Amino acid sequence: MTNQNRTALITGASAGIGAAFARHLAAEGYNLLLVARRAERLQDLADELKRDHGIRCDVFAADLNDPSAPAAIMAFADANEIAVDVLINNAGLSGKTAFADTPWPTLAAEIQLMVTALTELCHRVLPGMRARGWGRIINLSSVAALSPPAASLLYTGIKSYVLNISQSLDMELKPQGIHVTALCPGFTYSEFHDVMGTRDTTDKLPGFFWQGADAVAREGWQAVMKGKPVCVTGMVNKLMAATVRPLPVALQYRLGDRLNPFKE
Repeated sequence: MTNQNRTALITGASAGIGAAFARHLAAEGYNLLLVARRAERLQDLADELKRDHGIRCDVFAADLNDPSAPAAIMAFADANEIAVDVLINNAGLSGKTAFADTPWPTLAAEIQLMVTALTELCHRVLPGMRARGWGRIINLSSVAALSPPAASLLYTGIKSYVLNISQSLDMELKPQGIHVTALCPGFTYSEFHDVMGTRDTTDKLPGFFWQGADAVAREGWQAVMKGKPVCVTGMVNKLMAATVRPLPVALQYRLGDRLNPFKE
């Protein structure tokens, strides 16, 4: 099967790393099913990719905070005879306020988006991938999952879950021709920190901490095609992860408490 016969489903595709994946895979000849909340931005990107690369590119506007969204996405794919060969679970966000001060519906939506929807989409695409004997799944984790914990926020715990479940799935599915990779970028130039409300803080970080979304997508795609279950992007992030992981848990706790750049 050539790339022209394969389709990638990308969530959070309207900007940042998701859009970078869309452009990268379109350039390689993959057809696309792009999912995000902003229908107009999705359609603009789809028009660009169809014009530049001659691929099929469908769009489906959905809010993955809605528990019904994963089923609706797959129903759309089935109705339009779209076989999902690649899944990029990219959609995500992070809160800024302390756990105890955040209303439960806000926390529940964060869990729904980055834990439940991600896991459900993996489960829903697997029957087709197994039947065809080929599949690629990239789940967006974070270097935060390999770093000391940060106070209050759900983000580190969620990304740790994504890291672990991706490795478990890869162990189970690789013999069936399906590779699963946890992609662990660090600070990436995108709209993420604007949405999170931490742009002023992150802008104070040195430039060497940052990567472009295109570089993250490129490294992630190379990793999943090579069958690597974990991909930490960028040399700085690799060095940080390699330094922190061997430290005693108690020391990681202290470092996380003192070095958290978002701590007020």
